[in-house]
Amino acid sequence: MFDILLIAGIGLLIVIVIIVLAFFGLYNVLVAKKNRVKNAWHQIDVQLKKRADLVPNLIETVKGYAKHEKTVFQQVTKARTAFLNAGSVAEKAKATNMLTGALKSLFAVAENYPDLKASKNFLMLQEELAGIESKIAYARQFYNDSVMAYDVALESFPTNIVASLFKFKKEFEYFEVEESERSVPKVSFE
Repeated sequence: MFDILLIAGIGLLIVIVIIVLAFFGLYNVLVAKKNRVKNAWHQIDVQLKKRADLVPNLIETVKGYAKHEKTVFQQVTKARTAFLNAGSVAEKAKATNMLTGALKSLFAVAENYPDLKASKNFLMLQEELAGIESKIAYARQFYNDSVMAYDVALESFPTNIVASLFKFKKEFEYFEVEESERSVPKVSFE
């Protein structure tokens, strides 16, 4: 009889240890996913800051050739300031989209100045900006994937139980493109 109670006690203890270890494991998975989202956002922020820091050099280079394009320079400066003052993901996304549009206008102006387009400094800045834009696109994708993985973990069994016990919640927004950026550009060869 004592042997049966000892074996049952050991078995119960093993089950309890396994359950506790599973909860620790699931808790750690949620913490890791949450921190991955935060890290992914910081990676976007770093690339966006690089782009914002490049903008003044780009403006000064274009200004030397296109002195009468004052409104374009004002739009780019306003968009850069909005980005630097943005706090939340939604504000940063909106400011980034505004800066992207302003930079498109700036490059459209540059098309009218052949000497500018041939300038080594302008070409270098344009190439650096293109590289940063690629990194931003990758960082946005990684961030959104990380948010999705975190959200899925919050909703999936059994991590949803651990998430509710430890008050994990959906707190991250997806980095989305404005509706105007989703439209297909019109291409005409007339």
